[in-house]
Amino acid sequence: MSGEGWHVALIGLPGAGKSTVARLAADRLNYPLVDFDTAIERRAGASIKEIFEQRGEAAFREMEAELTRELVTAPASVLSPGGGWVTRQDVVELIRPRTILVWLQVTPATSVRRMGAGVSRRPLLMKGDPEAALAGILAEREPLYAAADMAIDTEVVAPQSVALQVARLASGWRGRVG
Repeated sequence: MSGEGWHVALIGLPGAGKSTVARLAADRLNYPLVDFDTAIERRAGASIKEIFEQRGEAAFREMEAELTRELVTAPASVLSPGGGWVTRQDVVELIRPRTILVWLQVTPATSVRRMGAGVSRRPLLMKGDPEAALAGILAEREPLYAAADMAIDTEVVAPQSVALQVARLASGWRGRVG
């Protein structure tokens, strides 16, 4: 691997604060920020919603995989992948040897409240009750999220405090034990 240092990847449900915390943590660490949704939208020339509608979820996940492959040798960065990125274990394992995974925990109810009208831009939440959909997604992904190196409950902690915890973890990281 030609990249140096550890990436920090924030994982969790939509509305957990990944994009906000990633931006703040990248500033604190003086690392580049890679927001997967923004990068994919730029590359595809379409919104995430349009990608899902026109090409399907599988195509979107492949775009995430392509971006992840590029990051394997990139300089240490703060990564903000989509909530479903962890569902492709083969992709996560590509970058895992030099990535600190941090699970930003949030309840489905808080997630929906934080997203507000933005729920309508989330393809996986557009059918039926968004909170129920998120509860199902969390039940499915929780074992994957739980494999993170650290979990931070974001329910009542300000994004600046979460970013500080993430930056402290990254600054003192020496690698996995065991």
